[in-house]
Amino acid sequence: MNPLDLAGARPGPAFTVTFDGRQIEALPGQTVAAALWAAGITSWRTTRRTGRPRGIFCGIGVCFDCLVTVNGRPNQRACLVPVHSGDVIRTQEGTGHED
Repeated sequence: MNPLDLAGARPGPAFTVTFDGRQIEALPGQTVAAALWAAGITSWRTTRRTGRPRGIFCGIGVCFDCLVTVNGRPNQRACLVPVHSGDVIRTQEGTGHED
């Protein structure tokens, strides 16, 4: 069953955002993490030292595992940032800065 049906949600029409050059659909009210998960994307950051993949861990903005670059701004917590139509989301490598 669709989770939207379970909750009785009527979020409005979907819109498009870009993740690493790939267009994905998102719904009004979703966070970046929710939109990525709904598109089947579970990893969008790599660690500084070993380059290990990361995505959602705590889901409440505490652990920083879900850092992502949104519209050129690195270190955005995907679990807290609302997604907007036309957002350009990129995988964050390391600190997200040139270093």
